[in-house]
Amino acid sequence: MPEESEQISPAAAPGRPQQAPMGVSSVTGPTPNRGYEAAALQQLGSILQRLTQIQPMVGVTSDIGKVVHKMIGDLAKIVPDGINNPASERNQLQQAMMQNQQQMAQAQQMGRPQAGGGAQPGGPPQLPTMRAA
Repeated sequence: MPEESEQISPAAAPGRPQQAPMGVSSVTGPTPNRGYEAAALQQLGSILQRLTQIQPMVGVTSDIGKVVHKMIGDLAKIVPDGINNPASERNQLQQAMMQNQQQMAQAQQMGRPQAGGGAQPGGPPQLPTMRAA
């Protein structure tokens, strides 16, 4: 008779199909969002374009130049030719500007004192000055 540690549980018995845990269905598995994937490729295309602009500045023989050259080679394998056009660059710039405006608005809201509490109007309290005797 096998020991307890060697016994096979009924769920893991050979020839029996494994069941998914409660609430998990194989019908609705995770799928990548194609829109996000396309946006990511466009951003990688912009990065690739910037790296090719940087490469002459650092040269290929320096340590930084070697890393930049390797990154260009790796990205060139992934990013299709012509992924960046003026319209996609304009869209990326507009999206970055909108995101920046949202972050600035949030930062301003966080900096304001809340009603009923927070700092007194007029700024921080003044420290007493020492007078000469």
